[in-house]
Amino acid sequence: MDVPLWLLAIIAFAVLNFMLVSASVLVYAERKVSAYMQNRPGPNRVGPAGFLQPFADVFKLLFKEDIEPEASSKFIHSLAPVLMVVIAMTVPAMIPFARGFVIVDNSVTVLIILALTSVSVYGVTLAGWSSNSKYSLLGGLRSSAQMISYELSMGLAVVSVVLIAGSLSVVDIVENQASGAAILGWNAFRNPVGALIFIITAFAETNRAPFDLPEAEQELVGGYHTEYSGMKFGMFFLAEYVNWFVASFVIATLFFGGYLIPFEPQLLAAFPGLEGTFWLGLLQFLSLMVKVSFFVFVFLWVRWTLPRFKYNQLMQIGWKYLLPIALVNALVIALGVALFKAIF
Repeated sequence: MDVPLWLLAIIAFAVLNFMLVSASVLVYAERKVSAYMQNRPGPNRVGPAGFLQPFADVFKLLFKEDIEPEASSKFIHSLAPVLMVVIAMTVPAMIPFARGFVIVDNSVTVLIILALTSVSVYGVTLAGWSSNSKYSLLGGLRSSAQMISYELSMGLAVVSVVLIAGSLSVVDIVENQASGAAILGWNAFRNPVGALIFIITAFAETNRAPFDLPEAEQELVGGYHTEYSGMKFGMFFLAEYVNWFVASFVIATLFFGGYLIPFEPQLLAAFPGLEGTFWLGLLQFLSLMVKVSFFVFVFLWVRWTLPRFKYNQLMQIGWKYLLPIALVNALVIALGVALFKAIF
């Protein structure tokens, strides 16, 4: 079905603003959840229950002075945060929020998502190099090594999903998960090892604890964004939270049925007039958001529970354990698809 250009523009505008607002909500959620886990109240001054605190932080960053180190590469120093935000805001265009509600739907959307998430490392590396600071440079180098180490395992986890679905389209992957009974058709049940590997590598790709070595405040002050202030720092902050949110979307989409409602066939059998209506689309969107909210909480839970890995542990996990397991899993899935296609 060809979607009019004006409708795609409206959807893109809505998704863009949804991501911007969600970043503020995630900041508030992280502060509140971490506060509850540490037995303290968290933000409770600005607005009802402190809900307006993230917006106050944005206004503060807007009025802060933009300081650039004298010996920095000025153009690249300014380009790096913009690159991070643009990439973070582009990936949601490939995420189907409900059946038929997606901005970009073609036969290689999975490859586009992997390509865009891979490019984000350039923003971190350029920020570290252009600042002309040893702390920033170490943060950028750490991020590069971390991304290379974990993207291989992430790519193999995605390959296992693509083998099962027989398509590189995200929409096809979601619809393929509707083939099983209830939720048993989700890739998390058909390919649990791939799901676990992808979730672990998503933590590393988004630089979330315990894989937050590129920032590592106790060691590198702030890592790659040590020399940033004002809205440039705010853009890094925005990109980090949007990437975290998008990672939750990708996990839910590839492995947990995406917008599919649990027991959707039974629901449509009970209410046959619901199929193809706005209300079914709304239910699918809410189903996706519940799954995404769960993984957002998992990211928070892990951050405030596990300590940061040492650098040698980070490399060992990536190369010694995750990569061989991901490779074997992809081979097993390939053999299973070739020999027992009906199972998948």
